[in-house]
Amino acid sequence: MKRLFKIVLAFIGVMVITAIITILVDSQKTSYLHVNKNEPTFNDSYLITNANIIPMHKDTVLKNKMVHIKKGIITKIADTINVDNVKIFSANNKYLMPGLIDMHVHVWDKYELGLYLANGVTTVRNLWGMPMHMRIKNDIVNNAIFSPLFFTTGPKLTGSEFIGDDNLNLTSPNEAKKKVISYKNRGYDFIKTYYGLDKNIFDAVIEQAEISGMDIVAHPSQKVPFSYHLHPQIKSIEHAEEIVQQPLQFKLDTVKLKPIINSISISKHTSYCPTITVFNNIYQMMINDSILDSESLNYINPLIRKVDSKNQFNRWFNAKQNDSTVVSRIKNQHDFHLTIVKKLHEAGVNIICGTDAGIGVTVPGFSIHKELKFYKEAGLTNYEVLKTATANVSTTHKIMKALGTIEEGKIANLLVLDNNPLISLSTLENPTYVFIKGRKLNRATLKRFKEKAKGRKNLMASALRYLENLILKK
Repeated sequence: MKRLFKIVLAFIGVMVITAIITILVDSQKTSYLHVNKNEPTFNDSYLITNANIIPMHKDTVLKNKMVHIKKGIITKIADTINVDNVKIFSANNKYLMPGLIDMHVHVWDKYELGLYLANGVTTVRNLWGMPMHMRIKNDIVNNAIFSPLFFTTGPKLTGSEFIGDDNLNLTSPNEAKKKVISYKNRGYDFIKTYYGLDKNIFDAVIEQAEISGMDIVAHPSQKVPFSYHLHPQIKSIEHAEEIVQQPLQFKLDTVKLKPIINSISISKHTSYCPTITVFNNIYQMMINDSILDSESLNYINPLIRKVDSKNQFNRWFNAKQNDSTVVSRIKNQHDFHLTIVKKLHEAGVNIICGTDAGIGVTVPGFSIHKELKFYKEAGLTNYEVLKTATANVSTTHKIMKALGTIEEGKIANLLVLDNNPLISLSTLENPTYVFIKGRKLNRATLKRFKEKAKGRKNLMASALRYLENLILKK
């Protein structure tokens, strides 16, 4: 028996060592994101000259301006700025605008951080918190890696009914309060409430979140009325599809939609994050039987591609085999989501851009350009579209108020673009430079970030990190 025990112990030891080595090797492969502060190219202070500024707090272009960035913060904007001992960067009459913000993502590895930057996304709000995300946050806070600013919820909170191991099941109001306190202490930024949360537990989460000073991001729960999600502590509601699936009960009825939109607009503290792209990708999976082999999916984490992408494709492939009308129903619902966006905008609701990137076939970084095009299709002007991914965010969460516009005192997350995005949104897809907290990345570096993420082989490392989450999320 002792010999057997020693063998088991030795086996466990080998497995632990193998896991550690796997994680370390994968971490080393993302060393291209590391910031070497000893290099002469490292700088978070610049004087930008010859810039056509799109400030995003108003619909205008400020021609031929200078911007002084000191230690990652915009300190002055003027026609002429005289300052000594600072690196000068000429924008060469290109366009300078705030970096894009994706308010609904699921990050699976550091490779994705480079993908976001390469697509002009300088801030993300991660809505599926895990232990690995706290390590990422720590690296970013310490300026150890090039990355978008990173905000994250804790694990998704749901009720006692098991709906997947990716959620944390709460069984009592007391437990719910303890989890909110725990997530606050661990350093998570927000609380995410999810499908299946009943009234008593939901009340406890809201009460404790208010005491702990944590904003709530709500994926609507079907166990409470939709209007329940308009509580002042809930700062954003996710997914246009949830309006269709819950209060409208799948009826694409604009008459019944109107009072729902009105109720959201009256709630001035609540932003709406439509995530049009992720639902549209259901339609894309049903009309393209080869989508899993598409080049774009090489940018998705291999564990997600092998499990979630495949499972989602199979689900909808089988659905259309069993009922040929499901394809048109999904397309019609997608079109109705555009109507929802249009009505939300007309009612004055603060719309924030989110894509649900990182799951299914929704590719991190690239997806934001698709999302913005859908808002344009819904009838928003280019300026109004851009606001959803910039200025609108600064009014959603207090901890993000220093983002989204080019103004003195704001964080220097900036894009340098060849053309005016107020005329052509497509120019956002290939920024010439990206400034992240005042640090400049050129197009060659951004291209390298894409290349490094494409076809990466970190399935096992990703599986180990997810296993860590299953063990520690309690």
